[in-house]
Amino acid sequence: MEHEAEVVGVGAGSAPGGDVPAVVLSVRDEYVPIFVSGDQARSIGTVLEGEPFDRPLTHDLLVEILTEFGGAIDRVRIDDLADGTFYAKVDAERYESGEPERFVFDARPSDALALAVRVECPIVVSEEVIDEAGRPPDSIRFGDGSRDGP
Repeated sequence: MEHEAEVVGVGAGSAPGGDVPAVVLSVRDEYVPIFVSGDQARSIGTVLEGEPFDRPLTHDLLVEILTEFGGAIDRVRIDDLADGTFYAKVDAERYESGEPERFVFDARPSDALALAVRVECPIVVSEEVIDEAGRPPDSIRFGDGSRDGP
């Protein structure tokens, strides 16, 4: 079973050696933090805040190329978690002669989420991932120090 999720912000998770940026998904009344690099956190956070970029970043460029070739991202899925590593898929399609051709691409969750916030497509998370990684909302702190989301 899959549940639709929403990116609520970029938070920080504790790890040996200090805090690590995490994209925080709200799903099924829980938060699912997905650890990302600092660059990915800034890229996603800037889109969430609506700040424009002077030039397209890699994810913006990918969306532009996909669109120019008649494709679209339908949704992203966070569909597995093994040994602490999240796995994701990007579901896309393009139309040729009026018929849809569907594609599924393996992706790092950070890339899938960076695309999703740009095209505002659905994000779904598997029940198994939520069961394993879901946290109570008050257990997550965001970049501004709050625990309630940005």
